[in-house]
Formats: sequence, structure tokens, C-alpha cells
Amino acid sequence: MSKMIEKLTVEQETQLPVYRDKWIEIGLSTEPFDFENAKKAVCLAYKLAGLKEPVNFYTAKSPMDAIKVIQKLDPDMTPQTIFNDMSYGCHDANWLGFYEYFRDVCEIEECKKLDGLIELAHHCGWLNMYEDTVVFQDRPELIKFDDQNRLHCENGPAIKYRDGYSIYSWHGVRVPSDWIEKKDKLNAKTAITWENIEQRRAACEIIGWAKVLKKLQAKVIQEDDDPMIGVLLEVDIPNIGREKFLKVLCGTGREFAIPVPPDMKTALEANAWTYGLDGDILRQLEIRT
Repeated sequence: MSKMIEKLTVEQETQLPVYRDKWIEIGLSTEPFDFENAKKAVCLAYKLAGLKEPVNFYTAKSPMDAIKVIQKLDPDMTPQTIFNDMSYGCHDANWLGFYEYFRDVCEIEECKKLDGLIELAHHCGWLNMYEDTVVFQDRPELIKFDDQNRLHCENGPAIKYRDGYSIYSWHGVRVPSDWIEKKDKLNAKTAITWENIEQRRAACEIIGWAKVLKKLQAKVIQEDDDPMIGVLLEVDIPNIGREKFLKVLCGTGREFAIPVPPDMKTALEANAWTYGLDGDILRQLEIRT
């Protein structure tokens, strides 16, 4: 009979952040994978699922490398099918940690059925599991995020595997590698006509909204006397619609353009919004400074 839990004890609650931190570390690990322990773990996972243990084990350095390995084993397998078949190993941390917590801390016996997968997450990245064959993948050697924990890197890949396979991301939006590695080749025309809207926004941010707005012939809504308060602009972006921006001069003398909410009516109001302040308060602070 299943053990019923209606409320956690104080002691059990204190363990929640412990398991949270442990599994965040597992999910973001960039340590090389452990082949021998991964084999033991995956065999346990098959056994607990009532399946015959696999006998053939292969390794790959990245998801793309895994596709090559599997297609050599089965030439009829399509890349999309292989990709759909992948299990996430350490990247299943978001739910495996939940069950490990209830297995260990709350002593829920049913959770032990996941022992193999829980152990596997400690030792490898993604993997493909077939009837008698398993293809393990190494973990990435690099993972980078922005301050909001979105995949992001301004000067290189956000995820990089040991064979060189990389994923480029700008504040959580996957982008072509050239946009990061060859920024000088990315122009405003490409940015504002790019089909994918999220990638289009990323391209505009990479180039700099000031350059893009100049290309789009932005309309001045209101200009403050102080260039460090800036100019409120409105522009019609293809397939997105009308949006407002604050073009402002920073303390270093560089010019920036920042997207602001559509209800902004003055540059002062928009500038204050970027600080989470009221416009009048910002003006008073400016005068005192």
C-alpha cells in the first residue's frame, strides 16, 4: 500500500533546498561523463523496468555525434527519429530530484523504481536507449547564462560540447553562430527582416537598437533638454507593429536605445521607468546630483 503524505515535517522541509541545490548542480554539470558508472546505472534502469539488460554500449561526444553513431548502427534511422528517442540523463534533473527527495527523505518505496535513472543522471548527459543497445553522450564542457538564468553568451557559444558542437543563444533565444562570432557582418536590414520574430529581436539587440532605429527612420515623440534623459521614439517594426524606445546618452558618452512600454509619453517618464522610479523623483535626483 502506498504511503500517504499530507504534510511535510519541519525536518523534511529543511531538506528541500538541499535537494534543490544538489540537482541544480547535477543538471548543470560540465564534468566529463563516467562511462563505467553510467553502464551500471542504465542496466539498473532496464532491470527495474522489467526489461532485459542491454549488452551493447557506445559513446558520443555530443547530440550530433550521437546521431552519427546511431546512423552507423542503423542507416535507416532518420536524424529526427534519433533526436526524438533521446533521454536527457543529467538534464532530467528537474523531475528526478523530486522523486529522489521523496525516496530518501519521505521514504516513499515506489520512488525506488527510478533508482536507475536517478543514478544515471549523476554520470552522463543525454542518451539513446534501445532494446539491447545504449548510446551515451558526454555532458557539455561549457554552459553560460545571463543574470536571469537564460542561456546567453555575448562572445561565444552558450553551450559547447567537447567535440566542438555548440549552441549560440542571446538571452534565451537560439541564434545563428555568425551573429555572435561575426557581429560586424550582421546588419540592420537582416535584423528587421528576419522571419523569426524572437530571433529578430535578438538580432536588433546584438546590433544595437540605436543603429536599427536609424535604419527604420524612427519618429520623435518627445525630446528632453537633457541628453542623459534622452529622446522618446516610436517606430513601426515589420510584423511586430509600433513600439517605443528611449534613445539616451550614458555617462561614458555612448548612445543607447532601450525598448520601453507603449504607454510612455515623455523621455523622462521612460527613463524613470528603466530605474523603476517616478519621473518627478528622477528629475529631483538629477537636479540634486
